[in-house]
Amino acid sequence: MNGTIAPSWPLAATLVLLTAAGALTVYLGRISSWRPIATAAARATAQLAAVSFLITAILTSGWLTSAFVLLMFSIAAFTSARRIFGRFSILPAIAIATGVAPVLALLFASGAIPWEPVAVVPIAGILIGGAMTATSLAGRRARDELTNRRGEYEAGLALGLVNRDAALLLLRPTAHQALVPALDQTRTVGLVTLPGAYVGVLLGGGDPLQAGAAQLLVLVALLAIESAAVLVTVELIARRA
Repeated sequence: MNGTIAPSWPLAATLVLLTAAGALTVYLGRISSWRPIATAAARATAQLAAVSFLITAILTSGWLTSAFVLLMFSIAAFTSARRIFGRFSILPAIAIATGVAPVLALLFASGAIPWEPVAVVPIAGILIGGAMTATSLAGRRARDELTNRRGEYEAGLALGLVNRDAALLLLRPTAHQALVPALDQTRTVGLVTLPGAYVGVLLGGGDPLQAGAAQLLVLVALLAIESAAVLVTVELIARRA
């Protein structure tokens, strides 16, 4: 045993059972339709299979690596836009880029992360994914606040506030909730969870100290990125209120 998880029939059967369990739980509990669970699992399987076949070629070329990171960013922005607005919008792309771009530049410029494709792809993916989640959570909550508390927003306008200021009176007090997942993960790392970067370094042959350093860097970077993404999301939605 080398500690890795290899494709196998037992693994496939386990994944099918887990997917069925999740789908049945939300269906029988009347939480949601079973289809999103099944669809998400199927998409994850197909996408990871495709990436697994392509990753060797991607990691041999700096241009392909850059193109792949851009593709990850584009999909993240599109996904977040659908979650918030139900359609395409440029706002999530701005929020995600505002958080990710300067932090990635700092990590590579400082030498904390080597400028090599094998490091760029996973780190960029983790950071973009975190920014996407924070942007989606902040955006959905902001739209809900503006919808459910429309009267308070209009009262602010009646008192002479401009649109942005009236909206921010409602959005700022709840914006921090979009950071709860990142804060909880950072606070409990090593006590409750051993996140992906830590496990990945260990499975890749690194020692526990290297794994800890990599995971700490990722978690702190995520806090900075998601804070910026939430701030920009709330600000942009307030300006469009």
